[in-house]
Amino acid sequence: MEPQLLHRVTDSVATVVVHHPAKRNAMTAAMWRALPDLLDTLADDPGVRALVLTGAGATFCAGADISTLRGSAEEAQRLAVAAEEALAAFPKPTLAAIRGHCVGGGAQLAAACDLRFAEESALFGVTPAKLGVVYPASATRRLVALTGPATAKYLLFSGELIGAERALRTGLVDEVLPEGGLGERVLEFTRVLVSRSQLTQAAAKEFANGRTDRDAYWAAQARGSGDTAEGVAAFLERRQPRFGWSTPARASTTG
Repeated sequence: MEPQLLHRVTDSVATVVVHHPAKRNAMTAAMWRALPDLLDTLADDPGVRALVLTGAGATFCAGADISTLRGSAEEAQRLAVAAEEALAAFPKPTLAAIRGHCVGGGAQLAAACDLRFAEESALFGVTPAKLGVVYPASATRRLVALTGPATAKYLLFSGELIGAERALRTGLVDEVLPEGGLGERVLEFTRVLVSRSQLTQAAAKEFANGRTDRDAYWAAQARGSGDTAEGVAAFLERRQPRFGWSTPARASTTG
């Protein structure tokens, strides 16, 4: 099978799989180009309430396919940044499910997700110093926001790999699972995500990402949604809530 991004939607969860096993799921230029359009399609699907990004087989993503750097390194970085920003802007919760190596561009993609769950044998690295590449400003800021400047500098300056436990301690990872336990935990947690209020999630994601100009918009959405009344009623009646608000199509999210 050619290197590609595979996807499926099951029980309101979209799963995007980086599939390039011959090179430990390294991202080709074509795969970087394809990711933003795929994310746009999934974002506009009302049946998608959360997204999981993972790699085929026993590794997440070993970075960019180095052969793509033989042409224009600047163009290769532009494609990676566009994919990273599209993932960070995805309007619904995103989770990176990480096995094996999560390195370079793979770490860039994982950091752009809202959450990261990893198996205990996973390895993480940010390796541009090994290639003489200037790591993108957006990716650097995102890494610093997750881990703090000291760990970000350690990773960027050295290009060394760190294990999952250290990644957990420094904030790069949110949960570490025993071998074989990642799939079950991701399934369990995404069931929780899709049961919660999309209104709460969408507003919280924007606020947490630093947007400061939409307080009035979200207040109006809350007033008109009925989600709060439904949540309170469900709590008092000891039943699962049936939240009605859903993420608007992208053309409607600029207000």
